[in-house]
Amino acid sequence: MLKTKAKERIEKLRETINHHRYLYHVLDKQEISDAALDSLKHELYELEEEYPDLITPDSPTQRVGGEPLPKFRKVKHEARMLSMEDVFSVEEFEKWYERGLERSGERQLDLYAMVKLDGLAVSLEYIEGRLMIASTRGDGYVGEDVTQNVKTIESVPLSLRVPHEKEISNFLKRHPKLDVPRIRSFLQKPTRKLVVRGEIYMPVAAFEKMNKARVKAGEPSFANPRNVSAGSIRQLDPKVTASRPLDFFAWDMLGDFGQRTHDHEMEMLALLGFKTTPESKLVENIGEAKAYWDGLQKKRERLAFWIDGAVFRVNNNRVQEELGVVGKTPRGLVAWKLPAEETTTVVRDVEWNVGRTGALTPVAIVEPTFVAGTTVQHASLHNLDEIRRLDLHIGDTVILIKAGDIIPKVVKVLKDLRPKDAKVIRAPSHCPICGSMVGKEKEGGVALVCTNKHCFAKERERVIYAARAFEIDGLGEKIVEQMLDAGLISRASDLFIVTADELMELERFASVSARKLVDEIMRRKTIALDKFLVALGISNVGEETARDIACAFGSLDRVRGASKENFVAIEGIGDVVADSLVAFFQSEHGNALIEAYLENGIEVTKMAMPKKSALTGRTFVLTGTLGSLSRDEAKEKIAALGGDVSGSISKKTDYIVVGENPGSKLDQARKLGVAVLSEQAFLAMLAEK
Repeated sequence: MLKTKAKERIEKLRETINHHRYLYHVLDKQEISDAALDSLKHELYELEEEYPDLITPDSPTQRVGGEPLPKFRKVKHEARMLSMEDVFSVEEFEKWYERGLERSGERQLDLYAMVKLDGLAVSLEYIEGRLMIASTRGDGYVGEDVTQNVKTIESVPLSLRVPHEKEISNFLKRHPKLDVPRIRSFLQKPTRKLVVRGEIYMPVAAFEKMNKARVKAGEPSFANPRNVSAGSIRQLDPKVTASRPLDFFAWDMLGDFGQRTHDHEMEMLALLGFKTTPESKLVENIGEAKAYWDGLQKKRERLAFWIDGAVFRVNNNRVQEELGVVGKTPRGLVAWKLPAEETTTVVRDVEWNVGRTGALTPVAIVEPTFVAGTTVQHASLHNLDEIRRLDLHIGDTVILIKAGDIIPKVVKVLKDLRPKDAKVIRAPSHCPICGSMVGKEKEGGVALVCTNKHCFAKERERVIYAARAFEIDGLGEKIVEQMLDAGLISRASDLFIVTADELMELERFASVSARKLVDEIMRRKTIALDKFLVALGISNVGEETARDIACAFGSLDRVRGASKENFVAIEGIGDVVADSLVAFFQSEHGNALIEAYLENGIEVTKMAMPKKSALTGRTFVLTGTLGSLSRDEAKEKIAALGGDVSGSISKKTDYIVVGENPGSKLDQARKLGVAVLSEQAFLAMLAEK
């Protein structure tokens, strides 16, 4: 066959195969048999093998290929992958809804309801209509590049489908108030950058079939589909992933293409070739939301996939954006979780774990029991007061709950079943690790702490905690223990001066593995300011707080020299956190740790500081749709010039920026006398700097 004819045939085959993929995976239709489709794929494979220069990355033949990866590279998300607030009761859901009404100023919030799939969240980035990057959530800011593995999932489009003109017209007829020219332009030629978020999961039937095959082959069965989905995507060899029966549902898209609501977005995703979350519904009030939730619980066991609850999202995108984000959670989304699974078991003993701050935490050792998809042998008891509240004894039969990834917890003691030889649980007087005296964290408090500043357990947990912040791959708990035992390190900063020769003295380390770990540690010597603040292990300072501090001060020197007043001035930081920060940076221990890191070659990079301008110290509220830039871009420009963006109007608001279709915030602003800026006036203010 001539190359020109081959090219024509290849293009036709790809188009036909992709069409049948869409019919089968999205519309649940099948026009030709599996054998016929396999025959078409085989013909395409042979033609591409004969003419390899005609192979494209989005060809159906390229789903599985490539050599195993040595490791996953990190990918920065274009927009942060957020978590959701969880609620577990009708009362909690009603409170979330009422807060949304109050903050938004709306009389009613239409909600988009959908199932919460029990799988792995991923982000897919399409450029010029082709899948270029697939990444995991990670810490919300940075995930892992799992593109080659995700491409093996048949329900993930390698290239965006171009809808037929009739499909586009029907969609626009159903929604005449949309920005018709922009949406039509995008759907006719979907080449603009598009980010799709969704869930990789394993269907119930496929999971059960796979487990039966594994047992028959003498291999261990998998505990639950969530774990196997996540583990399959994190395989370094894409062929292993391809052998697992994974599926994908899309539940969000990023980008402004003229759509105004989430239900519009879900329809657009289906037109572009994606399977979207089933059992989804637009609910117009809290009563309909409750009815949806009740119906979902009744049909839960009959669904073809595992779920761990429902997601309710404010349907109007403008209102959703205006509600904003608090910490890691958007105010306009909530996950209504299914009731935790319960089981009974017997408490055989209680261990006391020592954390990086020295706090002793009791953990119940229980008879192994299967609950929520996993075998449980340990359960949280929180603290001594919780043990007393439960009146828990060793030997008691207890009710234990677990929901999804939540740590198993003892919630009730069945005292009627208490044996005669049950033992009272007493607080330890000495640390179970180093043997030092145990004291109270603070006068009148309930937390017990080891009083030894150099307790082995504290140092181990501090090193592990710091290694996570530095993102040192391959440095696990056992290796840290070995290094501490051998005297190679005494604190986290010592990691950066350990040599390969020293590591080779440890058990299970050879020349190659020792050099690999040292090289990995050396690569992590440069660290962003916010990550470094986390690595220091300051009490009450987590990732979000560290990022806020880093953005406010810009450099390590400025943070170290800050006063309590300086810290409290940062939104979200109160007296408790500020006191922890000041105490750490003024302590001998804190300063010695920082200096040790710097002496051992750690370079802490600066964060971009806001510029001084007419916007400095001013608070802005955005409402409506801006034509020249997205809401996120507007927020970034305001922050870069020293301004703040709030999600609600108050007396402290300086300006409200008004785009098309403004919400009720404009009326609130006028009542309070807040200055109103048109988009043109806002752009002029930005230009003045």
